[in-house]
Amino acid sequence: MRKAVVSAAVVLAASVPGPALASPAAPECAGLAGLPIPASVISLPTSGGLVTAASAVPGDHCRVDADLYPVDPAAPAVKLRVALPRAWNHKALMFGGGGYNGTIPDVAANVPFGPADRPVPLARGYATFASDSGHQQNPARPPSLDGSFGLNDEALANFAAGDALKKARDASLFLIRHAYSATPTEVFFAGGSTGGREALVVAQRWPTAFDGVISAYPAWNNLAEILDLGYLAQVLSRPGAFPGPAQQTLLYDSVVKACDGRDGVADGVVSDPGCRFDPRVLRCPGGAGTGPACLPDAQIGAVTAMSSPFRWPYRIASGETQYPGFPFLSGADMRTPFLGFGTTAPADPMPVTSGYGMQYWDQWVKYFLTRDPGQKALDIDPRHPGRWLARISALSLVQDRNNADLRPFARAGGKLILLHGAADELVSPYSTSDYYSRVRAAAGPRVTDEFLRYYVVPGANHANFGTPAFAAGWDSLSALERWAGTGRAPSNQVVTDLAHHRTRPLCAYPGWPRYRAGDPDRAASFACVR
Repeated sequence: MRKAVVSAAVVLAASVPGPALASPAAPECAGLAGLPIPASVISLPTSGGLVTAASAVPGDHCRVDADLYPVDPAAPAVKLRVALPRAWNHKALMFGGGGYNGTIPDVAANVPFGPADRPVPLARGYATFASDSGHQQNPARPPSLDGSFGLNDEALANFAAGDALKKARDASLFLIRHAYSATPTEVFFAGGSTGGREALVVAQRWPTAFDGVISAYPAWNNLAEILDLGYLAQVLSRPGAFPGPAQQTLLYDSVVKACDGRDGVADGVVSDPGCRFDPRVLRCPGGAGTGPACLPDAQIGAVTAMSSPFRWPYRIASGETQYPGFPFLSGADMRTPFLGFGTTAPADPMPVTSGYGMQYWDQWVKYFLTRDPGQKALDIDPRHPGRWLARISALSLVQDRNNADLRPFARAGGKLILLHGAADELVSPYSTSDYYSRVRAAAGPRVTDEFLRYYVVPGANHANFGTPAFAAGWDSLSALERWAGTGRAPSNQVVTDLAHHRTRPLCAYPGWPRYRAGDPDRAASFACVR
């Protein structure tokens, strides 16, 4: 079992109990309030920190809130929360955030795509912790869609480069050791979307800081996706190009009807990754029309653009050259317009009823790229950025610093579980498959198979939002525990549809489940094929 590795500056005198791991005393709670957090226990520059509140949750755990102070007086603090369970299992787990972050994730929540029939990490005895990534959400903005912190360089690095992750990790482990007089035997990380990107950041930048990570639907190449979203915002803003909710429903139903049965059973889930629907079969007569039964040419062009790779004709410092597009023509969930197209077309100012990605682009242009809150996002063309090219290139080194070389993480004994839903409407599963291919190219197939498992779940959308065709639930945490603790890699795993009470085999990429015979609601009736 690999012990969590902590720098010499961070280690306290307390040590882990002997092999039997005797149960520690219940965490000291009230006395934690006002506890200083020395800057010396944090490996990245801060001005130290302070526990701002500590309170006992009756019969359950101690909740500790703390601020980590910036180096730049104008930067906001990193706010973090730690949950210290009364019955500690000697392990710790950090949660990642979502979108632009700005709030502390629920430390009593489950891991992404977690199971419904197993306790959440805190209830299993994990000490859990998370941070707001170094800035606080403006309550006037939709949740996780406030990019205004990007005006400050330290706040930008905390979020985009992941600096706040290591700061929060080091400070949280200091508090855990202080509370239990013991060091965690294992430390894990779990996150989805931005949190999935954060999981890959910690594995790459600090390969000994976590024993294992769960990365779900990761927005790992954040800037590359933003450039695509900016292009799509312009496409969807053109006259007649935006498909309204009725057209989105028509397109989704048509894709499912055409692709569903290719896996051997018609169950509302598109499993065959090779299916691609041609939207031209829905073309209105003469290419014009506004009714719910067909798509005019402008909308067909927009849907095709969203489903196609976006390539930019210039070099940026990260080396990225494209974003692979979204699976709208192969089963992406268009029944959650907030995460996909939205219900109204992008415009200036950007409507809160436009798609999540369009609003994300708008905030990025205003606060990351131009640092001008009055800048109209649709006036910036990602294909021809002009005087903004140098800034885009510089930001690419911060936001797309994942180079997929995880060999140091593998050498340290780290384990990575990578998950994505094939129907994701906000972060492309094609992008995660690209990342996986890069990891294999850097580490080689043998090493990759020793520390990484990648699963694509048919029918699952982004974070089980709304009512997906397949609401994925899998006990990835137990699988990660076994792998990190005993070396037993996940195999023959089963994923549950939490909404429809059915199961499927969880196929390691590039496998996908094909129906053989028997009850179509049981995983045993399917086989993983390539």
